[in-house]
Amino acid sequence: MHTSSPPAPAPVLTPRLIRAEVGAVLSVSLGASALVAVVRLIGALTAPRELQNQQAVLVGSLAPGRPWLDLSLQLVQIAIAVAPVGLVAYLLVRSGESMRTIGADFRRPGFDLARGAALAAAIGGSGLAFYLAVVALGVNLTVVPGALPQVWWQVPVLLLAAAQNGVLEEVIVAGYLLHRMDQAGWGPWKAVAVSSVLRGSYHLYQGFGGFVGNVVMGLVFGWAYRRWGRAMPLIVAHTLIDSVAFVGYAFLRGRVSWLP
Repeated sequence: MHTSSPPAPAPVLTPRLIRAEVGAVLSVSLGASALVAVVRLIGALTAPRELQNQQAVLVGSLAPGRPWLDLSLQLVQIAIAVAPVGLVAYLLVRSGESMRTIGADFRRPGFDLARGAALAAAIGGSGLAFYLAVVALGVNLTVVPGALPQVWWQVPVLLLAAAQNGVLEEVIVAGYLLHRMDQAGWGPWKAVAVSSVLRGSYHLYQGFGGFVGNVVMGLVFGWAYRRWGRAMPLIVAHTLIDSVAFVGYAFLRGRVSWLP
């Protein structure tokens, strides 16, 4: 008679194994984005134009003049960008945990929505004021949140891009990274500081203002994760912030004088 073998025990996560695992995750996600951002910043600094006279386009057309191809490429790009979240989910299960461990689930929708909206309101307004200041000081590129053609799928794609940013960044940089650093024995606020610097580093393509602003955002989000033990409010907040920025820019560009 065939008998099934007992399930293999979850691997023991030593600090060395955690470092290797985190390095692998970051190398195919936001760590790689940080390297690209550094190179793009060097390119901007060595260009003949000043920083504020250069643009950093966040969501732009991928096939100008071919809307259906453009839409297909936008959707494929979003799917590829968010794929590392699946890797994180798998690794958490492999270690005997799950996405619930970092609070990236739908168990507390009211809690997550309320705190996420409050966090977005606090960060969003101050973030806009800070951005306008650093552009005026000449230490940041002019950020163009959305430069898609005015077609029927413009707003849906911008909203999907905002959700992709929220899910990818908050699952990896907040929930997963802080959780693994806790398991490796890092001090809580040392881990938050490292997570925040990483968050700022992959925004360096926007300029020094983008780096500083996102480091501050990372400190606030790290504090929120420590306090609530959940990544979902951060996902909600980040998605709301980017949704307002992407869609708002698409409608306000050229209609208000204060927007670069």
